[in-house]
Amino acid sequence: MPIVSSSYKISGLFKNSHFSTIYSAKLRPRPKLLQQRERVILPDDDFLDLDWSFSIKKTRKTAILLHGLEGNAQRRYMIGQGKALNENGWDVCGMNYRGCSGEDNLHYESYNAGKTDDLEAVINFILKKGRYDEIAIIGFSLGGNLLLKYLGERTTLPKEIKKGISISAPLNLKGSMHRLSESGNIVYRTSFLYNLRKKYKLKMPKYPDKMSPEELKSIRSLKDYDDKYTAPAHGFKDASDYYEKNSSLQFLPKIVTPVLLLCAENDSFLSEACYPIELASQSKNIYLEMPKTGGHVGFHQSNSVYYSETRTLQFLNTKL
Repeated sequence: MPIVSSSYKISGLFKNSHFSTIYSAKLRPRPKLLQQRERVILPDDDFLDLDWSFSIKKTRKTAILLHGLEGNAQRRYMIGQGKALNENGWDVCGMNYRGCSGEDNLHYESYNAGKTDDLEAVINFILKKGRYDEIAIIGFSLGGNLLLKYLGERTTLPKEIKKGISISAPLNLKGSMHRLSESGNIVYRTSFLYNLRKKYKLKMPKYPDKMSPEELKSIRSLKDYDDKYTAPAHGFKDASDYYEKNSSLQFLPKIVTPVLLLCAENDSFLSEACYPIELASQSKNIYLEMPKTGGHVGFHQSNSVYYSETRTLQFLNTKL
């Protein structure tokens, strides 16, 4: 223990990994959620935006939601989870990473899978409000890796942080990059690369000494992007160095906060290393749940509520 036996079962087309992934990201009817935006000025004078939604009843609990690669706080999985939390006594803070809220950030650097200093700045910003006694952090995909790295790399955490939930997280970044490079994942990597290249092009005029049209043309894969932008922008030698230093798998043994890892066995984004069965079986704090189906951030239960949303609530409400 704690390897968790999953109750998630689905039939029909949702048993297919790609259908589950694409339907959940693009076709699920968008849940209704009223959000209020608040800007955070970061220690280096850059900014990021938070999208808040609130419980009907006054509460001292809030959940910070962390989106995936090229996502934002308006993605269906973010607002679906936010709605479920609001309806069950939680305020919700949807964190948009630098450059992900519809406006380019000010600096050359932006975000990456291990940039926990921005998450820490948001947590400190929330704590200064004095509104909350309990904070949960819920990360999806890249955001799940970010969450786990944050929990594992620090020797002390704010006492208000009680639990974490990581959904479909690429615990081994290099392995997941290789998975996304496989022929069956062409739709996803093409979409990611299209958006990343757009952001590169947007920044390019501001940093002519660091970025160029020639380099943009040479970015033909996700690894190219990480070699030519992510790594140099954030102080890493190259993509391999970035993947090695920011993969959350190495930080899991140091986590003392109870955390649920929910990842489907048929997730086409995840390599074998993203399922830490042996480590979780020997851990007191890592709860690993591996449904056979669900794809990548899929877990369809009904259009109004997803298994991942109800499972998150169940984990948060369980005394461990």
